[in-house]
Amino acid sequence: MIVNKLIVRMGRVFFVAVLLAAFSMPIHARQLDDVNLPDNVTLAGSDVVLQLNGMGYRTKFVFDIYVGALYTESKVDSRDAVHALTGPKRIVMHMVYDEVSHEKMADAWSEGFEDNNSDEQFAKLQSRLKTFISYFPDLKKNDIVTMDYLPGIGTQLTINNEQKDMIEGADFYTALLDVWLGEEPADDDLKDAMLGETDD
Repeated sequence: MIVNKLIVRMGRVFFVAVLLAAFSMPIHARQLDDVNLPDNVTLAGSDVVLQLNGMGYRTKFVFDIYVGALYTESKVDSRDAVHALTGPKRIVMHMVYDEVSHEKMADAWSEGFEDNNSDEQFAKLQSRLKTFISYFPDLKKNDIVTMDYLPGIGTQLTINNEQKDMIEGADFYTALLDVWLGEEPADDDLKDAMLGETDD
């Protein structure tokens, strides 16, 4: 009897230990070094729960510039599958580099849009892209940029919780996504990471 109680007690201790270990393990879907992102978000003005599709580093040379993340209404693993989703979406940039100037950000946005659009489409996006770029200050470590797509409304840019004026047109968000997911992405490894591909 005493032996049976001891076995039961040891079993409970082991079960608790396993639970504690499970909850203390890093959650790879939410954490990348010091950057933590929620598994799910719901955008203002929407009741659709978005899930973290993938996250990874944007690197330049040997430097990590920011953690980029993509939220979608369902898990997807390709650029075309992302664009096929008609609901809301979110892109997150969590800066990890000390400082990126407005001028460098402007060059990066212009290059990303131009590289992934035809001349005709790029011309149609030019005025809205100029407005979008104008909203960016110099970005510093731990600054957070979110770019939300709200169907039928447009692109909501938010920098450190400060919302900017809405940018109209689904075509603008399509082009914005292609900065990361297009034929000429900003970072091939980040593209894979945002699409949920890992090296595990």
